Amino acid sequence: QVQLVESGGGLAQAGDSLRLSCAASGPTASHYAIGWFRQAPGKGREFVAAISYLGQSTYYSDSAKGRFTISRDDGKNTVYLQMISLKPEDTAVYYCAARSYGPTMVQKEYQYWGQGTQVTVSS
Repeated sequence: QVQLVESGGGLAQAGDSLRLSCAASGPTASHYAIGWFRQAPGKGREFVAAISYLGQSTYYSDSAKGRFTISRDDGKNTVYLQMISLKPEDTAVYYCAARSYGPTMVQKEYQYWGQGTQVTVSS
């Protein structure tokens, strides 16, 4: 069992940066691949980025490539999503999710989900 808590969201202006955190707790939390997803108002949830449990492999959506960086600090059981050059279209609730196998863009393959953190980017 893994519990996930996101933090770091808030209000930003276009061009700003934010760093989201996903704190994982549980006896084997560091053994999970972590994915970030987001859901904009009126839209379905979409993949943003994912990282393998040892951090060797990372994956990004096309919209995240070049602007977002996913990383993990297993000493702190925390995965980060550094976001730069934010755009109004990045406005969404951001969720982190964990799965006990390799990272994937397919959200239904993640076993555990956090409650989400709101990111709002104004123009």
